[in-house]
Amino acid sequence: MAKELIKGNVAIAEAAIRAGLEAYFGYPITPQTEVLEHLSRRMPELGRAFVQAESEVAAINMVYGAACTGARVMSTSSSPGVSLMQEGISYIAGTEVPAVLVNVMRGGPGLGNIAPAQSDYYQAVKGGGHGDYNPIVLAPASVQEAIDMTVLAFDLAEKYRNLVFVLADGSIGQMMEPAELPEMRPLEHKAHDWAVGGDKTGRERRVLSSIYLEPYDEEVANLRMLKNWYRIKENEVRFKEYTTEDAEYLVVGFGTSGRVALSAVRKFREKGIKVGLFRPITLSPFPEDRLRELAEKTRGILVVEMNMGQMLDDVMMYTGNKLPIQFYGRPGGFVPFPEEIEHEIQRMINSDLKIDHDPRKSWLKRMVGEN
Repeated sequence: MAKELIKGNVAIAEAAIRAGLEAYFGYPITPQTEVLEHLSRRMPELGRAFVQAESEVAAINMVYGAACTGARVMSTSSSPGVSLMQEGISYIAGTEVPAVLVNVMRGGPGLGNIAPAQSDYYQAVKGGGHGDYNPIVLAPASVQEAIDMTVLAFDLAEKYRNLVFVLADGSIGQMMEPAELPEMRPLEHKAHDWAVGGDKTGRERRVLSSIYLEPYDEEVANLRMLKNWYRIKENEVRFKEYTTEDAEYLVVGFGTSGRVALSAVRKFREKGIKVGLFRPITLSPFPEDRLRELAEKTRGILVVEMNMGQMLDDVMMYTGNKLPIQFYGRPGGFVPFPEEIEHEIQRMINSDLKIDHDPRKSWLKRMVGEN
């Protein structure tokens, strides 16, 4: 198929339809509302379910109910809206049913603003709701990746009966780029052997729930979910690398910040300076093994994020903080310019490359001063 100029939010919506989305439940919030708008027209045209719920709380619980039938279901929102969904998200995880949730992140905390941010990393990667569970988290850096990862999200959710996040941001949702949409898949509601939905054959009654009143039963369920998570870690880790084969300095960034960092890395390569970029695609499960391999042959790492250093904690943990790690963040709705990241790379190269046990604090001093 030929590429077309398409807005990120619209691309996500149409990709979901073509991946077999059967039912959508959502509530408008900037900067993801175009997803809802597109689906409000297309889903009824195709005879599929679209509901604008009365709130994000209602929307996620509708997703929960529909997911129990084995349907391909989705909701989309943005940062504070996803915060409202956390109880329902935990119910979905605890019931072990597949669902897709797209978060087009904005500045925070609180209501924040409608500018792009990456401050929902903890919320998505660490499991924002209560209890022990692990969502799969995919981080696109372009409209094309947003399309591809939306399709992938449905396949992974169904394969593992797991919650899958597509963690985008306002830049990706609002930008327009040439991209190729997938072919329309035939819509077929699969008869999963675990799903509810009524039966006239006399089979045993199916009940899906996230409540286990006996601690032993709850523990068994938690251990089963953890075992499934290790299957996911073994099979579904994804990342992209750029000029890392001989890199002496490594930049690590995801999504939009990783995309911007690539421009800075290319500038240094043009000068003959060996800088590489490591961009995690799956933030959860994190590509920790490959990062450790790269860290062993790297003089220093610069972590770049549109927040105050959330992925930074994981990078430090997975590398054992055994080499110099520095941080550059832009919180509150700022997208860094390539020149800013170039400056930070050069600063890292010019530094004495000592191990800093709190690179976030060092970054804060540079941003606001010693006081």
